[in-house]
Amino acid sequence: MRTRKKTKRRRKKRRRNISAPGGAALRFYGALLLILTFAHAFSQQSTQTAKKDYALIYGTVWGPDDRPVGGIPIKIRMAAAKKWKWEVTSDSRGEFAQRVPVGAQDYIIQADIKLPKGEAKPETTVHVDDNERKDVSLHLTKDQLSPK
Repeated sequence: MRTRKKTKRRRKKRRRNISAPGGAALRFYGALLLILTFAHAFSQQSTQTAKKDYALIYGTVWGPDDRPVGGIPIKIRMAAAKKWKWEVTSDSRGEFAQRVPVGAQDYIIQADIKLPKGEAKPETTVHVDDNERKDVSLHLTKDQLSPK
């Protein structure tokens, strides 16, 4: 009988007691390891889904005195399409940017300003081949900025 009790005591001693003074640290580090594992797995998943290729059309609207003009509405469409697909506005530095799909495509960029009938709105065409950045400029004349 005595042998049995000693064996049970030894077994109890061998088990790690989580409620012991060092047990709180074990629980903390275990939880931290679990959180870091899930965070790493989540970041890998979101990185893979967020990596979509695109091209960037970046432009500046210039006034007649070669200064940037802000607040000008800009329309962008594919050259093969008839409808305008994107509409952006130039910021206070006259700059605008629009992401477009990757692939060989021509895009028409037009300043959407009010002009008298018969006058063409200022526009430019840009060709995008791949996931690249294309810089464009739109130059407005004095008559285009202050229509009569």
